[in-house]
Amino acid sequence: MAQRLKDIKEHLQGSLTSDPVSSVIQKTPNDVVIVAAYRTPIARGMKGSLKDVNTDYILLQFLKQFIGKFPTNLQSNLTQIDEITCGNVLNVGAGATEHRASCLAAGLPHEIPFNAINRQCSSGLTAVNDIANKILTGQIDCGIALGVESMSQNYKNINSLGNISDSLKKDTNARKCLIPMGFTNESIVKKWGVTRETQDQFAALSYNKAQNSLDSNLFNDEILPIPLPTEDEDDEVTWFSKDEGPRPGVTPESLSKIKPAFIKNGGTTTAGNASQVSDGAAGVLLMRRSLAEKLDAKIVGKYVAFQCVGVPPEVMGVGPAFAIPKVLKQVGLSVNDVDIFEINEAFAAQCVFCIDHLKIPAEKVNPRGGAIALGHPLGCTGTRQIATIFNELTPGQIGVTSMCIGTGMGAAAIFVKE
Repeated sequence: MAQRLKDIKEHLQGSLTSDPVSSVIQKTPNDVVIVAAYRTPIARGMKGSLKDVNTDYILLQFLKQFIGKFPTNLQSNLTQIDEITCGNVLNVGAGATEHRASCLAAGLPHEIPFNAINRQCSSGLTAVNDIANKILTGQIDCGIALGVESMSQNYKNINSLGNISDSLKKDTNARKCLIPMGFTNESIVKKWGVTRETQDQFAALSYNKAQNSLDSNLFNDEILPIPLPTEDEDDEVTWFSKDEGPRPGVTPESLSKIKPAFIKNGGTTTAGNASQVSDGAAGVLLMRRSLAEKLDAKIVGKYVAFQCVGVPPEVMGVGPAFAIPKVLKQVGLSVNDVDIFEINEAFAAQCVFCIDHLKIPAEKVNPRGGAIALGHPLGCTGTRQIATIFNELTPGQIGVTSMCIGTGMGAAAIFVKE
């Protein structure tokens, strides 16, 4: 136990060297490493390729492809996987039953325990942290973190999932947890003066970056195409292989014509400068470095640290502005030490605020586009960002993923590309 505590301390603080960057980048046998990180294409909610299937189907088909990316020595003995944690927001019970069923149907042994987790928009990233912490403490050596969402099928649940009792509604602070997120974004706009023009410019850039990435096939290395269901076993299979959110030719001017979605008179949040309703899944395979080396696995990168913070519910979108400094402080890094930030674009205004507040150079943020263009399948985003950022970084570079969280929170994590 004493040795394990020492290992954890060294992971969080490096080797206590005077150079924090060197401490973060260094390799030790007890590091938590990522050996596979992939996602499905992201489908447009309500009208896209996945609109008629639920999360159990999406996750099953993703897992069938994802397992094929595991190290050969793991594929031959899947019982070496100690735990599966899956993030989800809209399914009743966070999909505990149907997603365990998907894992079994995909061929993962029943011996592997399953954990369903819901921390709203950070559910996928929280799943990664759950697996990483269990590796760090010696509870497990290998685990799968997943995130999945079908907003097409389950968005109808959002009001019933977010209900509180009448007695609690009398409490001012408790009642704030029920504020629709679009209105929390308008509160940020009002409090910090993020103009409609600035929001539309940011959103148009997200669309342009995503479309350019799509045209240049930059997402190919992170996407695992999945088959769409057929009516008959003999029918030809159609593969879903490309993101549906990006659109060509989007400009600030074209976005400026879209009417406000929440406050009709004077509102600035629109369908064009907010994240898209979407469907998709993503997964990350994590293990102790010593096990990865034993399995002769190709290591993609290293998990370094994670932090979650609370913020006022009425301005929940500011979460990354406070979660990112907290996780950087944990390991002694500064904003300038980070090469790429993947900050979820729940809304343009909240993302602009966070970037400006932290003084992050714009070119370091979401270089291939973000959720405004790609979509934000709630429980999937945290794992999707990891699949994306490792394809944006080069060896030795440091990346941070982050997002705001409904009811007033923010989460952030640090990774190193190897």
